[in-house]
Amino acid sequence: MSVGVGAGDREDEGEGRDAEREAALDALEDRLGVRFEDRALLEAAFRHSSYAHDAAVKTESNERLEFLGDSVLGLVVANALYRAKPDWQEGELTRSLHALVEGRSLAKVAGRFELGPLIRFGRTERASGGSEKPSILADTVEAVIGALYIDGGIEKATEFVVRAFGESLTADAPRVDRDPKTDLQERTMAATGEFPKYEMVGDTGVEGDDLRFTVEVCLEGRTLAKGIGRTKRKAERAAAATALSGYITETDASKTAASDDVSA
Repeated sequence: MSVGVGAGDREDEGEGRDAEREAALDALEDRLGVRFEDRALLEAAFRHSSYAHDAAVKTESNERLEFLGDSVLGLVVANALYRAKPDWQEGELTRSLHALVEGRSLAKVAGRFELGPLIRFGRTERASGGSEKPSILADTVEAVIGALYIDGGIEKATEFVVRAFGESLTADAPRVDRDPKTDLQERTMAATGEFPKYEMVGDTGVEGDDLRFTVEVCLEGRTLAKGIGRTKRKAERAAAATALSGYITETDASKTAASDDVSA
């Protein structure tokens, strides 16, 4: 399948096939560790929807490639983990899969392979710093994987994915810990039938402050723990982790007391 390059792509601000652009894509292929048979597919993977919207000539964005790449990535990573970790149960495989293919992980992959500067944007998105937005970087990784799949099948896509995630897909990869918020939620639901609730109780207002946000996690009107972090999400995770240690201890103590009553 070939993704054509329209006349509008040859404008100065478009996907001009000039020597500088070609050299940049050649260097990218070196970093990716693969070569495209159809260079137009690689160009298409970097065509953000804002660029397609602003183009003078109708041009397809990278969204369809992103859709395909998302599924290919999940399959390749799941297969690699299944083969590398015969002793892991479904839950362990699932946690590792999710940790590898979630947005922040993919944004880091985009950073390592320097994808951001190659993305084509419309004027507004370019001015807003689109090339540094984690969600756009993650989407671009998926689009590149989709393009690789169309260009050379599952083998070529797998070659890049294995290169991108390296030791995370080997037999030596460590287990991924359960998310403390999920763990706490499952425990409280089983014990009380209620979800824990998180409430922000402090914000220093200082950008980049590791202690900026303070969050309380509560259950049945009772505060279980507090957590502090650079972001609300990190503060919530910290609160959940602290609550878990106390909740588990409390639950174990209750079980011990109940066992003693029965024995008596």
